Amino acid sequence: MDKTDYVFGANILENLTTGMYQDSKVIYREYIQNSCDQIDKAVKDGILKPGEGTIKIWLDRDQRTIVIEDNATGIPAASFQRALGNIADSDKKIGEDKGFRGIGRLCGLAYCKELVFESCAIGEDTVSTMLCDAKKMRGLIEENQRGKKHTANEVLHAINRFEHKKTNNSDSHFFRVKLIDINPENTDLLDLQRVKDYLSFVAPVPYQNSFYYRSEVYKHAQDLGVRLDEYNITLDGETVLKKYATILKDSVGNKYDDIFDVHFKDFYSADKELFAWMWVGLSKFQKAIPKINQMRGLRLRKENIQIGGEDSLQKLFKEDRGNSYFVGEVFAVNKDLIPNSQRDYFNENMARSDFERELRKYFNEELHKIYYDGSAINSAYKKIDTFEKKEAEFKEKETEGSFVNKGHRDSELNVVLRSKKDAQDAQVRIEKLKDKANDLMQKVIDRIEHERPNPVIKGTDPTDKTNPPKDKLGRRTDRLSQYSRSERKLISKIFSIILTSTDSETAERIISRIEEGLQ
Repeated sequence: MDKTDYVFGANILENLTTGMYQDSKVIYREYIQNSCDQIDKAVKDGILKPGEGTIKIWLDRDQRTIVIEDNATGIPAASFQRALGNIADSDKKIGEDKGFRGIGRLCGLAYCKELVFESCAIGEDTVSTMLCDAKKMRGLIEENQRGKKHTANEVLHAINRFEHKKTNNSDSHFFRVKLIDINPENTDLLDLQRVKDYLSFVAPVPYQNSFYYRSEVYKHAQDLGVRLDEYNITLDGETVLKKYATILKDSVGNKYDDIFDVHFKDFYSADKELFAWMWVGLSKFQKAIPKINQMRGLRLRKENIQIGGEDSLQKLFKEDRGNSYFVGEVFAVNKDLIPNSQRDYFNENMARSDFERELRKYFNEELHKIYYDGSAINSAYKKIDTFEKKEAEFKEKETEGSFVNKGHRDSELNVVLRSKKDAQDAQVRIEKLKDKANDLMQKVIDRIEHERPNPVIKGTDPTDKTNPPKDKLGRRTDRLSQYSRSERKLISKIFSIILTSTDSETAERIISRIEEGLQ
C-alpha cells in the first residue's frame, strides 16, 4: 500500500490569501460571516438572547490598524490552537452555517504585517491569542517562488505563535481579530466612507428607516416562513444599515425618479420547494440607473450576505444593461445553492442550473418587458412634450414678430409639423403599449401618467392643434425702429445669412446678441 506523504507547498497559502480575492474589502465580509455563525451558536446555546449579539469594527487610520470583535461564544482555551491553527478543517456544516470551509480567517494575512486572533470563552479565566507574522509569510512564499522550497506546514509553524493569559473576568466571552500595520497599498481598508458603503450592501444588517418599503419586505419573508438574518454591526460606533432608499438620482446628484412600489417574486422547484425569492423596486424606468445610486442592480444574497457585487446577476439578462434598470434583492434559500470560495457566485451544480433557468426566464420575460416598455412610453411622452414645447415657441415667435422673414417662419413651421407627426405616432405607440400591458406594467404606466405635468385626458388627442398663419407677417427688424428702412433691410439680410449658416439654436443666440448690441 502506498504510504507516500503528500506535500502541500507554500504556494497554497498564497492561493488562500493574496490570490483568493480581487477586492481587499472582502476581509470584512469574511470575519463578519464567521462572527454571525458564532452569534447564532451563542443564541442556540443560551449564551446570548436573540438580539444581544454584536459585531464591532474599529478603524485606526493613524495606527493603520483594524479591529473586529464579537461577543459570541468565543473559543475555549483547550481547543483554541487546533481551531485556528488547522486549515480547511472547520466543524461548520454546509447549508446551515454561513461559513464552512475554514479558510476565511486567513484572508487578513494578505493585507497587514501582523494578524492577531484573541478569544475567551464564557466561564473561563484565560484569554487565548494567536499571532501570525503576515510579513514573514509573504517573504517565505516569495522564497518558495524563487526556488527555495518551503511546505505550507513549515511556513505556518514559522509564522504562528500562541499565547495564553489569565483574566479576572470569567463572564467575558468574545472573539477579536486585529489587523496590525495595514499595507500601504491597502489603505482603502482604512477609508471609513468606503468601508461603510461596502458594508451597507454586503453585510447582513437591517434596512435604514428611510427605505419606506422595508416593512413590506419583512412581511413577505415572514409570510414565506423564511428567516431574514440581521445582526447588530457597528463601524467606529455607528450602526451599519442597508442603504436602500426610494429616491433615484441623476449623475450630478439631483432626483430624477423614485421607487413608488415594490414587487415580489417567489421561485419554486418542480417539487414545490422554495429555492429563492426577491423584491424589485418599481419606478418610471426612464433610463438605466446611474452609478451614483449605490443601491442600483439586483443584488444576490445568501443568508442575507451579499454574493459578489451589483452585477452578479447581470449575465442572466438578455441585455447587459437590463440589471442596471432595477433596484432589488434576490435571496437564495435552497441549501444546495452553495457560495464558492471567493463568495462571488454559487458552486456549479444542479441547484444552480435550476436557479439560473428560472431567474433567466423571469428576468427576460417579465422584467425585460417592464423596463423596455417603460422606457418606450417615457420616450413617447418626451416626443409629445417636445411637440408642445416647439408649438408654444412657434406661437410666441409669431406673436412677438421674431421671424426674420417668411422663409424663416416656413422653416420653423416645418419643424413644428414634423414634431407634431412624431407626437401623433408616439401617442399611437402609447395606446398600443397600454393595450398589451399586464397588471405590473399598468402600475408603471399609471405612475408615469400620474406624474406628468399635463396628463393626457383619455379619449382626446393632445396633438390636435393648429397654427394659422397671420395675414401680415411681422418682421424681426421691426423692433429696430431707430434704424432706417434700408438699414433694417441690410440687418435682415445679415440675419438670413446667419440662419442658413448654422443650426437654429446657435443662430438664435448670435442674432439675439446682435440685437442687444444694436439697441
